[in-house]
Formats: sequence, structure tokens, C-alpha cells
Amino acid sequence: MKFSEMPYKRPELEELKKQMEELIGELKGAESFQKAMDTFMKMETLEKSIETQHSLAHIRYDINTKDAFYEEEVKFWNGALPQLQEYQQKWTKVMLESAFRPQFEKEFGNVMFLNAEISLKTFSPDIIPELQKENDLCQEYTKLIASAQIPFEGKTYTLSQLTPFKTDSDDARRLAAWKAEGAWYKEHQDKLDSIYDELVKLRDAMGRKLGFDGYTQLGYYRMQRNCYDKNDVEKFRESVVKYLVPVASEVYKKQAARLGKEYPMSFADNALAFRSGNARPAGTPDDILMQGRKFYDELSPETSAFFRTMLEGELLDVLSTEGKAGGGYCTSLPDYQVPFIFANFNGTQHDVEVVTHEAGHAFAAWLNRDRVPLDTVWPSLEACEVHSMSMEFFAWPWAEGFFGADTRKFRYTHLSDALTFIPYGTMVDHFQHIVYEKPQMTPQERHGVWKELLGVYMPWMRLDGEIPFYAEGEGWQRQHHIYTRPFYYIDYCLAQTVSLQFWARIQKDSQDAWKHYMAYAKQGGSAVFTDLLKNAELVSPFEESCLKEVCAAAREWLDAYDLTGLE
Repeated sequence: MKFSEMPYKRPELEELKKQMEELIGELKGAESFQKAMDTFMKMETLEKSIETQHSLAHIRYDINTKDAFYEEEVKFWNGALPQLQEYQQKWTKVMLESAFRPQFEKEFGNVMFLNAEISLKTFSPDIIPELQKENDLCQEYTKLIASAQIPFEGKTYTLSQLTPFKTDSDDARRLAAWKAEGAWYKEHQDKLDSIYDELVKLRDAMGRKLGFDGYTQLGYYRMQRNCYDKNDVEKFRESVVKYLVPVASEVYKKQAARLGKEYPMSFADNALAFRSGNARPAGTPDDILMQGRKFYDELSPETSAFFRTMLEGELLDVLSTEGKAGGGYCTSLPDYQVPFIFANFNGTQHDVEVVTHEAGHAFAAWLNRDRVPLDTVWPSLEACEVHSMSMEFFAWPWAEGFFGADTRKFRYTHLSDALTFIPYGTMVDHFQHIVYEKPQMTPQERHGVWKELLGVYMPWMRLDGEIPFYAEGEGWQRQHHIYTRPFYYIDYCLAQTVSLQFWARIQKDSQDAWKHYMAYAKQGGSAVFTDLLKNAELVSPFEESCLKEVCAAAREWLDAYDLTGLE
């Protein structure tokens, strides 16, 4: 069934509660494992229906945030999901206490129970009002960002549509685009500050109601961190500063020399990799999708079947349009056993990465579409990001079809961007730890923390006030994860580190690398992150040797890369 044909119907909330309550009673009273299993599968079916209807409303609203019908439906789900969570928690408790738990573990593994135990720590009926308010505030932020109308060179652009101008090869035009974007954020500074201030205090209150010393530990549990903790993340941060920041600094020093600029450079100049312009896709959005089909057709039989399903089912919405929510993501429609990709093409290298990155997520979900329970179709989020970031590197042999004459630029900047991203992403995480440790900080104090961290993680940025929004430590407000998915961002950094292992393997033997990728992806969420890696013969990013070795390999490749003729 095509996405446009999938029916949406708001469920009756009280009826859902009644069905869940009945299934909880059935599970409690089950006299045999078979009866318990039958009840478990009924709950699976109900959960799939709930997730599908919620996803349909969410996607269709994101496609057009001006759609009044779906705006109301998202508001309904904002209020409904926290109420349903109370019943899901009751179900979880009965599952954990079931006499048939050993049989369930034998059938499905123990991760579902490990995650269930974590889930119980994240909820109480006492925090339903806070959860509902949190949902509303996140929706308010999303709508504010989507509403941006930025005047530039006599026309008006959304934030996504303005992006290509921010990498324009003309210095004055590029700087003007950065200033125009910054001016919009400055104009809405008070609202951005107030939304986040309220979110921080709300989350801190939730943590304390649940017996935590603030939000941080609750945030880790909500992110389903089931095999590492805050101490592991702190050690990873130390490795980033020790091994990666020096490599990234060298990348930007060479870039400054190519551009004829002094190091450190401004935010606008750091955005331009080559004086002649950054790599751009060679064709139209349709051309990119067709080259994506060629890539997946030739990569493997599994990826071919997957991507043709996506195209035929209208399961990609990638054009940037007025009123469309920003960013990109992959989600699931479990009733139809398909994923969905949402993105905003803007004429930059990013467009190709959507077809590889988001489709990496989608492929892993499609590969595990029959997995039971539903919660193990996807692993935890850092493990999911390995699927996507690694898939980007597997597309290198097909790069010419995506980039044409800019292929050499693309390969150089794709690898260097992977390296330079990790310090930024780690800074996002570090910032959030400080914010939630000190929830009473003022907005100005938060901006000061971000500015200070820029000096540690991104010393290649010149903070001279040329673009006030960025130079004054406010640039974090464009990172929607900070508002809507606290503590998510380190997942990208951990995954990027693993993806660089795949990149290194691809340089030696692409078929062997793909064998390990499939070994990793086929596991779905059947194991915790560190075990998924071990099972696929990959090194954990929490091992200092991991970051040290991938940095050395990437630095050697970049130093040896022939940039002759590229200016």
C-alpha cells in the first residue's frame, strides 16, 4: 500500500485503555505459557496499531505544519501517549513478574526484560501532566522553526531552503546568508530561550518526582542506555579532545590555507571547504533518488528489494516546502511492515546523504520487520545510527553518479566532515550535561557555557562577533535534538566512531566490510549495543584504542589524498 493510501483514524482513547487493561488481566491470569504467549501477541498487535496511527499523524503534520487537521491530531497524541504509558507500565510489571518469564526469555532473549526494567524507572502517573506539557513544548519549538520566513536577496526562504547560500563560494554572499539566518534566530531569541528554560525545569521536576537527583539519570534511562553510563561517556569525551580535536584542527588549518584565510576562521568561512565551492549533487532530486536505486540495486539483493519497496510505496518525502518541519528522520509504520523517510532536500551534499543515511536506518528496520517483539525491531539509538552512518561510506563506489565532477571533493569532505562532526556532537552532549546539572541557570548563563565549550571542542571557530547569534554562544538553539530529544546527540558520535571502522574495512576489502555490516544489521535490537558490536567483530567506541586507531587511519588517508586541481 502506498503511503498516501494508508488510512488514518484517531483511536478512542478510553477504548484503548480498556483493551490494554483487559490484556493485562489476561496475562495475569494465564495458566500456561501458550496462553501467556497468545496474550502477548495480542498486545503486540495493539501496540503496532497505536504506533502506526501515531506515526501517520506525526509524519503528515511534519510534511505540512499548516495542516489544521493533523495539528490537532498531534495535540491529541501529545496528551494521549502519556496516559497510555501508564497502562504500558502496568503491562511491563506483569511481564517482569510473570511465572513464564524464563520461557519468554528463551523465546525472545533477555533484552526485552532488561529494557522493561529500565522503562519502569522512567514513569509514574504522577508525571503525566509534565509529559503532556513536554510534548506540547516540543511541538511549539518544531512549529516555530518550521515557520521561519527569512528575507534574502529579495526573496523569502525557510531555514532549510537558505542552507545552500550558507556554503556559497562567494564570501560576501555566504556571510550574508549566515547573518540572515542568525538574525531570524535573534528575532525569536526570547521565545527560544523561554521554551528551553521551561523544558529544562520541567524535566528536572520529572526526575525529582521519580526519585532521581535531577534529570540526567532519568534522561539516560529514557534513552534506553542499557550497557553504558555517564562515566563511559565522560571517558569518550576525553578521547575526543585527546585524539580527534587535533586532527580536526589540522583539517581546518589546511582549509584556511586553500581559502586564503587566517586560522581560526569565522563560522561562514569554515562552511566553505573549497574556494571553487563545496561538492554539490549532479542532478535533480529525482536523479538523486534514481542513483540511489542504482546504488542499492548493485550493493546487494536485500538492499535492492528494500529500496524499490520504498520508492513504489511513496515512503520518502524529501522535498523542502513551505510549512514543512525542519530536519530529517526515519520512522516505522509497523502495521504495514515498512519504514518511512522524512527529509528536506536543499541542493547540498546533504541530499545524497539522506538517500544513504536515512535509508541506512530504513534498511535495518526493513531487514528486521518480522522480528518479535516489536521493541526489538530497532536496537537502542546509538546502535541505530551505526546502520545509517556506515551506509554512507558503502555508497562511495557510486559517488560519481551522485556528484559527477565534484566526486573527489565529496570523498574528501565526507571523510573530513565525519571526523570534524564528532567534536561538535560531543560538545552538544557535554552542554546538556551541564545544563541539567544546573537547571536554574539563566538563558544567558547557558549561552556562556556553549561559548566556553566552543573553545574546547571547536577551536577552529573564531568568536569575533561577526555573526552574533553564533559568536555569542547561541548557536545551540538551532539543534532541535537539544530541545526535543535530550541526551540523544552523543549517539551520533559513538556511531560515527564505529562507522569509521567500516570505512577503514571498506578501503581494504569492501565485500568483507559488507559481510560484517549485514552481521551487525541483521541482529536488530536483539542485544545491547556493545554486544551487537562484539557479535559483528567491531570494537566498542568506549575502548580508547578505537578512536585512536580510526583517527590515525583517516588522518593518513586525508594527508595522502590528491587534491591537485581542486581549489
